[in-house]
Amino acid sequence: MRTVDDLLHDYQHVIDELTVITASGGVFDVEVDGELLFSKKAEGRHADDGEVLARFREQIVPGVAVYER
Repeated sequence: MRTVDDLLHDYQHVIDELTVITASGGVFDVEVDGELLFSKKAEGRHADDGEVLARFREQIVPGVAVYER
């Protein structure tokens, strides 16, 4: 799952909990530390490539550097 891989690769140093919820009926929600970043059901569409990562950068960690390996 690219969304999860991107989040964990770039921001593993600031994420305490990452929850991806999938279910029947097309449910796909992404929550980080209890904050909903994207809900396919609420938005009525799939996330665009990089959209969840961009929302994370803007809403959760503005100004935080990407994890350096």
